[in-house]
Amino acid sequence: MEKQNNKSITDRVWDLFASVKLAIVIFTIIASTSMVGTILEQQADPEKNVKVLSKMFGLGHDSAHSALKVLDSLGFTNMYHSWWFVTLLLLFCANLIICSIDRLPHIWKLAREHIQPLPPELLDKVAIKRSLTIKGKASGAKELSVAALLKLGFKPAEATSANGVQFYAEKGNYTRLGVYVTHLSLLVILAGAMIGLFFGFNAFLNLPEGETTSVAYKDRGTEVPLGFELRCDNFEVDYYGQGDMPKSYKSWLTVFKNGKEILKKSIVVNDPLTFEGITFYQSSYGKVPNSEGRGIIILRAVAANGTAQNIQAKVGDSFMIPGSSVQGRILDFSPALSVDPTGRYFSYDEMLKNPAIQVAFTGLKDGNYTGWILKRYPNSWNLPGGERLEFLDYWGVEYTGMQVRKDPGVFIVYLGCIIMALGLYVTFFMSHRRVWVQIAEDKGSTRITIAASAHRNKAAFENRIDKLVGILNAGSKGESK
Repeated sequence: MEKQNNKSITDRVWDLFASVKLAIVIFTIIASTSMVGTILEQQADPEKNVKVLSKMFGLGHDSAHSALKVLDSLGFTNMYHSWWFVTLLLLFCANLIICSIDRLPHIWKLAREHIQPLPPELLDKVAIKRSLTIKGKASGAKELSVAALLKLGFKPAEATSANGVQFYAEKGNYTRLGVYVTHLSLLVILAGAMIGLFFGFNAFLNLPEGETTSVAYKDRGTEVPLGFELRCDNFEVDYYGQGDMPKSYKSWLTVFKNGKEILKKSIVVNDPLTFEGITFYQSSYGKVPNSEGRGIIILRAVAANGTAQNIQAKVGDSFMIPGSSVQGRILDFSPALSVDPTGRYFSYDEMLKNPAIQVAFTGLKDGNYTGWILKRYPNSWNLPGGERLEFLDYWGVEYTGMQVRKDPGVFIVYLGCIIMALGLYVTFFMSHRRVWVQIAEDKGSTRITIAASAHRNKAAFENRIDKLVGILNAGSKGESK
């Protein structure tokens, strides 16, 4: 107690940060606060989190809104950029570094300390011990012991004393440092995460077909300059069969830099576009608000003789089927066409789940014809006179929703993960192993005493020592005592 009272403030602070208990406390706080950060969507529209709090805790809208205000003031809606969370990470790093430094000299001494021969009284105190007696002189036992040790991967040294000959060897001296490799990996991962926090960003972008942007948006609408321009050339949704469940959705994007086209790529979920360290992930889609009159209907008209022509039109426009006298006029458009039991057509959704156009045709062989052409149903494209009108797209009314992420620390995090895998392998699957083989003649026979130790995985090493005994027995044709 007196020694503790005589310590300086510096020593007390050092002892505090060298404590494993402090590491447990800090890690518990980080884990607990991270649970809140997982429940609340970070940098999101407040109404989303109000709904989350209402649903999870049964709060009314006003109570949930008040709770969110408190959580927002404490930084929980942008937790991973808050000063207190960064401080916790720095405290954890300091604790990890000081813990490692405080214990390293002792472990380093053990790793650097080379094996020495042991007198008989100390051999009896080694954790793993085996003995056997073989017929013949010690010279034969020496050769047999050296061969057996080499077979198990040990390179033995030899020492001679009044008690006989002793071979000793060791492996894995530096595996004791595996835990420090793991500690280093944690620091590297945290460094990569901090770089990503301060020099990267997570944002979103809803980009309509045909439009170009040079910014993304984060933290409730804050603009983030990209440093280049991105254009959505087209967007398309593929559905399962004849249902309205999306199977996949794809965006065709073009990157421009200083007015020049640099890159074209189509993206789908799990296949993003990356340019200058910024990655665009396909995440959602939707219809552009107030897009009436904005969309362009893209058709392919095919005459009965096979002559084809692509057509771009809007509702109210007329067009000709090439190589024929057939004229069409677009009367109406439906984003999601369906028909009720009475045969009446109606739109059941504002999204483009089943887009269709109503076209009036004149000049057909069998007279005039008016019908619906559906984009997802090619059977509706065939006309009575053998002509064909393919509904390819309704372009310019949908947007592609993308997550936009820049993380310059991600490769450092990957490096940390590789280092961690190496450290964990060394820590849990390797150990510092030592073995001594004492050989002494005893009344016309030779007694072999084997002692061994391992600082980890003792049971596994004990099996190898039993294998060593088996090799010696097989080689000498003796019997184990």
